[in-house]
Amino acid sequence: MALFCLCELMLYLVVLALTVVVSAIVFIYLNSERYPSLSFHSTETTFYHSPDQEASTKFPSLKDESSLDLTIVVPAYNEEKRLPVMLDEALEYLENRNKISNFTYEIVIVDDGSKDATSKVGLKYSQKYGTDKVRVMTLYKNRGKGGAVRQGMLVGRGTILLFADADGASKFSDVEKLEEELEKICENGLAVVCGSRAHLEEESIAHRSIFRTFLMHGFHFLVSFLCVRGVRDTQCGFKLLSRHAADVLFSNLHVNRWAFDVDLLYLAQFLKVPISEVAVKWEEIEGSKMVPVLSWIEMGLDILLIRLRYLIGAWKIRDLKSME
Repeated sequence: MALFCLCELMLYLVVLALTVVVSAIVFIYLNSERYPSLSFHSTETTFYHSPDQEASTKFPSLKDESSLDLTIVVPAYNEEKRLPVMLDEALEYLENRNKISNFTYEIVIVDDGSKDATSKVGLKYSQKYGTDKVRVMTLYKNRGKGGAVRQGMLVGRGTILLFADADGASKFSDVEKLEEELEKICENGLAVVCGSRAHLEEESIAHRSIFRTFLMHGFHFLVSFLCVRGVRDTQCGFKLLSRHAADVLFSNLHVNRWAFDVDLLYLAQFLKVPISEVAVKWEEIEGSKMVPVLSWIEMGLDILLIRLRYLIGAWKIRDLKSME
């Protein structure tokens, strides 16, 4: 009798667990947008020419033909202090390159709903260098890093497009190494090159707690097992894309938060876009918006949901032919 009751209880728990799982999957499916929204709020469609915000011009579209060599998209949230350091280094390099070889570029700073003076800081650079070289997009509300990068990419004019973090952690001149690799692997106008810190991993582990090292390895395992294989560093905020690849991938990008890089590379592998990694110089910069433990856990959950949503068809992918 006792054994029968135990078996009955176990069966009940199994049915309950299955019901919860199925209900969760149905809920996720019904509450997911099949394709990401590529719309702009009316205030995000133009850029100002100076901090006084009197004169403005409409942003172009990634669907247009390229009109310069390189677009750099810089997502920025409350970065009034760190942004100038990054911009000064990048602009010094870009201006020197422009003088030597007539290399053309633009920097698109995407203010992701900041509460500080991030936009004003960016607009001072627009005033100094001209809006042909530095433009500021101020988002109507915070979208998350992935959403900010996507909005910036969708208005880029470059033949190739780079996104780079506002903290200046990556040595900007390393972009040339990424360009060389992009040219090598590009097929049918498609390629993605990731700046990589994998070569620094041993040194970083020596300075991390055991718990943070465990979380890091757990995150890397989840990424590799569920979404992206063969890329050692998916999270470095220094990635270069061909124009066609930027159009295809960011038009399909669903994730707006920190894990957007994983979604981006998952899409690239699914659509057979060539991917490569290049070691870059990188240093830790104070002021990160990531909360070490919480952010890793959130990203881990995002990765599980990325795989699940694509698996059950809650998220759809526009194929290459439909975008030609």
